[in-house]
Amino acid sequence: MANNSYSGVKNSMAETNHEGDFGCSLKELCNLMELRGTEGLHKIEESYGGVQGLCTRLKSSPVEGLSGHPSDIEKRKAAFGQNFIPPKKPKTFLQLVWEALQDVTLIILEVAAIVSLGLSFYKPPGADREHCGKGAGGVEDENESEAGWIEGAAILLSVICVVLVTAFNDWSKEKQFRGLQSRIEQEQKFSVVRGGQVIQIPVTEIVVGDIAQIKYGDLLPADGILIQGNDLKIDESSLTGESDHVKKTLDKDLMLLSGTHVMEGSGKMVVSAVGVNSQTGIIFTLLGAGEDDDDDDEEKEEKKKEKEKKKEKKTQDGAAMEMQPLKSEEGGDAEEKRKANLPKKEKSVLQGKLTKLAVQIGKAGLVMSAITVIILVVLFVVDTFWIQGLPWVKSCTPIYIQFFVKFFIIGVTVLVVAVPEGLPLAVTISLAYSVKKMMKDNNLVRHLDACETMGNATAICSDKTGTLTMNRMTVVQVYVADKHYKKVPEPELIPATIMDLLILGIGVNCAYTTKIMPPEKEGGLPRQVGNKTECALLGFALDLKRDYQAIRNEIPEEKLYKVYTFNSVRKSMSTVLKNADGSFRMFSKGASEILLKKCCKILTANGEPKLFRPRDREDMVKKVIEPMASEGLRTICLAYRDFPPSEGEPDWENENEILTSLTCVCVVGIEDPVRPEVPDAIRKCQRAGITVRMVTGDNINTARAIATKCGILQPGDDFLCLEGKEFNRRIRNEKGEIEQERIDKIWPKLRVLARSSPTDKHTLVKGIIDSTVAEQRQVVAVTGDGTNDGPALKKADVGFAMGIAGTDVAKEASDIILTDDNFSSIVKAVMWGRNVYDSISKFLQFQLTVNVVAVIVAFTGACITQDSPLKAVQMLWVNLIMDTFASLALATEPPTESLLLRKPYGRNKPLISRTMMKNILGHAVYQLTIIFTLLFAGEQIFDIDSGRNTPLNAPPSEHYTIVFNTFVMMQLFNEINARKIHGERNVFDGIFNNIIFCSIVLGTFIIQIVIVQFGGKPFSCVGLSIDQWLWCIFLGMGCLLWGQLISSIPTSRLKFLKTAGHGTQKEEIPDEELEDMDGLDEIDHAERELRRGQILWFRGLNRIQTQVMSSTWQDKNLHSFCLFVAGFLPEFKSSLTQFIYVVVAPKKKKKKKKKKSRTGLHGDILILLTFNSQWV
Repeated sequence: MANNSYSGVKNSMAETNHEGDFGCSLKELCNLMELRGTEGLHKIEESYGGVQGLCTRLKSSPVEGLSGHPSDIEKRKAAFGQNFIPPKKPKTFLQLVWEALQDVTLIILEVAAIVSLGLSFYKPPGADREHCGKGAGGVEDENESEAGWIEGAAILLSVICVVLVTAFNDWSKEKQFRGLQSRIEQEQKFSVVRGGQVIQIPVTEIVVGDIAQIKYGDLLPADGILIQGNDLKIDESSLTGESDHVKKTLDKDLMLLSGTHVMEGSGKMVVSAVGVNSQTGIIFTLLGAGEDDDDDDEEKEEKKKEKEKKKEKKTQDGAAMEMQPLKSEEGGDAEEKRKANLPKKEKSVLQGKLTKLAVQIGKAGLVMSAITVIILVVLFVVDTFWIQGLPWVKSCTPIYIQFFVKFFIIGVTVLVVAVPEGLPLAVTISLAYSVKKMMKDNNLVRHLDACETMGNATAICSDKTGTLTMNRMTVVQVYVADKHYKKVPEPELIPATIMDLLILGIGVNCAYTTKIMPPEKEGGLPRQVGNKTECALLGFALDLKRDYQAIRNEIPEEKLYKVYTFNSVRKSMSTVLKNADGSFRMFSKGASEILLKKCCKILTANGEPKLFRPRDREDMVKKVIEPMASEGLRTICLAYRDFPPSEGEPDWENENEILTSLTCVCVVGIEDPVRPEVPDAIRKCQRAGITVRMVTGDNINTARAIATKCGILQPGDDFLCLEGKEFNRRIRNEKGEIEQERIDKIWPKLRVLARSSPTDKHTLVKGIIDSTVAEQRQVVAVTGDGTNDGPALKKADVGFAMGIAGTDVAKEASDIILTDDNFSSIVKAVMWGRNVYDSISKFLQFQLTVNVVAVIVAFTGACITQDSPLKAVQMLWVNLIMDTFASLALATEPPTESLLLRKPYGRNKPLISRTMMKNILGHAVYQLTIIFTLLFAGEQIFDIDSGRNTPLNAPPSEHYTIVFNTFVMMQLFNEINARKIHGERNVFDGIFNNIIFCSIVLGTFIIQIVIVQFGGKPFSCVGLSIDQWLWCIFLGMGCLLWGQLISSIPTSRLKFLKTAGHGTQKEEIPDEELEDMDGLDEIDHAERELRRGQILWFRGLNRIQTQVMSSTWQDKNLHSFCLFVAGFLPEFKSSLTQFIYVVVAPKKKKKKKKKKSRTGLHGDILILLTFNSQWV
């Protein structure tokens, strides 16, 4: 595969001769990176004389790195490419216009308008219109009858307006999301060595030859060769499918691949391939993402594939190759089937409810419009051919057809008004607006629906360090040389032997990437770079007036004999040094109660070790560690062990033997103060009905003290604080299996989980989500920063990753990145989430009132007067106000603190509450009363001619203009009413904080004046006098007064009111549909409703849903498959959730259900890809 894949990569490198400047070519390096394990090692030894030789050829130094000179960097970019995979071009405005034109209702309107237009120009020869019935004749002005084309033209013009507005919204949305995407990409930085200094540079600036520092949690941005590693383990499952972590060492496997995750350890690598030439880049290029092929060809190919897909599913003729996503129904091996049986994570509550409601309204609208057309046609036929008793005259046929087209247009406009196409738009606008504003509140939203889900959150499981605390750690207490110091002692109080051991241990046994830098501003605090606990220890060394850097200069990282890096299982870190006499000394640091159990000696006041018995340990725990922990301090033990040369070299792989018989040097208490704003933020959460739980790896006493300071625990509460071990003991049965019933007994009262592992965190989150104890399913948000937090972040309804302390792996698994690592930012996310929900409800309340009124008016008017009082173009204008402008106005309301005064809505709460239903029906009653009064008595009230029963192509009437104008005025004032949905009286509260709302209401009013006064025939309007205008405005303002009356009626008294817009419950889904969804991790309710409803005009909703690809593709030709997938790729570039597909050899071979091994594929081609979860 290697050579073929490489040949597909387009690169301008061949055109330049910069490769001659270096000792190896681009192709050589690409071929080298195709090799694995010992094969790669031998190749490097043979061709370059080892890694050092490769660095020399690339003109790089393993210690100094590149010079960093701009000309050298440019040369490397020209020779080996940039670390950038070009994204696919965004859709042009014209393509978006074309997409918007695909809307079924708009197509029907266009056809009807064109037919109407064509017929209006048709003049039957010698036809006497009087013989064709009452409606056809009686037009006094010949010019007016010739102006029949105007209505058709106006409808076409309105359709164009709607299409342009939709396309513009889509275009701006895509632009915004691409901007957001590039913001995420820009924030990705990586540590490299240039000019002997470790610096952070944007990932896109990495070049071949760079010496990159890699550490636990990194997502490798380029391919590279390991030049130094400490306990390095890599997760290569994204490229190879192997779930086991691969150990990387200089003597076995030193090939590091882009897109893989560092799960443990640290090291350095020389970058060997970047961008489209790296392993991930080659796969992207194979898929056509990096190609500039003609988009049209790809789209045609895509459509062809979609048509063929169904056929191929049926006719499985043992094609040359079979491709299927791992998550598909047929692609499941044993593990996938097991996964499918787990409870599904339900996705996007709001969109599920919205789509269901929209489908129901759409169906109702379809029925109403069909009945309207049938009634109009029947009434016309009965009136003309039965009551008037006229025969069907051939010359009158075009006139009759004109009538039928007019009825059809009325029916379609009823449908247009009934179908809430504005719903998807409102969701998109509201979410996009919120996402943009949330960035200012330090929430970088990666998945749109996370924003809305956050509003429903009922539980937050938060880390302690950095989220609730400031993550600025300092050593404040020390137990050393048999004495407990309540503050850092003076250096002369510590014996010289202990001091030397202490400083040497701190210097070498803290990651070399961790350091204390001078303050940025004069008089400020020194900057802490790297792991904050290690920074506290380095700061402690500086407080003792000793320089740790001198030790590091003397013992560079390359001279460290062996490093056991910190991980959640060890809870400690150890570094081994080899002495000149052949002996070894190991320094260890870690959680005090864990490391003290491994100590058998302790250094005394004279610097000599003495025996450290279990009784001494218990005394120390009671007298030193517990008092420190009760003050909220993190306790760390520092120890060492000597291995004499007489015993020979120990077996370093036997960790249990190595990490025993330690000598304790000292125990330090590290303070990490609670962020000042956190207690208030937690109070707000608790008032808002959200339970905050602290999940930490710290000692239980430290955790309890911090939880009390934060307000998670109150004095006198009977809430639980558990350690990970105790938690596991309580939730597991005799066989060691987790039981949901046992978790259900614990989680409602659990507030602090201490000494917990990432597995415990995942178990807790899953237990709360799967629980059925509470009235409704819990919606859980989780914060995480470590690589191992990935599963918990993915399982949670909303995963928050730390922007500063978080690893790349955690960020990949998250939905929202907290750019300031601050808990109070989560509270802002809750506010925005609730605001999105309320914004949609406000829009629904407004829209459904207009829908009910417009449909009833059009329907009743059509039945009684054989003509809709609101003409097609007028309805399109009302539709534009309702959909586009109102969604923009109501969906951009800023959130207020009052949102946090109510409990979460929950997953099952209907979108339209009984209060909202009261408002909708109440306002509909007022509006219908006014409209029908004007319609049937307006001519007497205003002393004008009646507009009812006018013939075809009659001029606009004052009567119907007043009806139309009053209708629009009522909508404008009702838009102000719609700002409040919980029965509040003051609808003007905070109105001037939303400039968009004010300008839209004012703008709509001005456009309405222009339409009425100057719209003329196209809008079926005539100019109105000042008096008539004032009456229209007065009747519109009546909505505000009527709203006060409605809010005075208690909802509890109106028992007949029903709620609407419930989400689909799991139990409502038929078994066969659940089986269809078996391969999915999530039940996407919106997708399901769309499939069932088969209603095309809700495509807009799909665009903002994260796609779950679950169909099986089969094809004989890899290239055409790539083109097909390329359609899905454009925006999915930078971050990748796993969309893995396997290409296997012919079907004749029996599929094995065992774990795949790279070596045992027997000629099968295996391509595994990882894509990123994405906004669509």
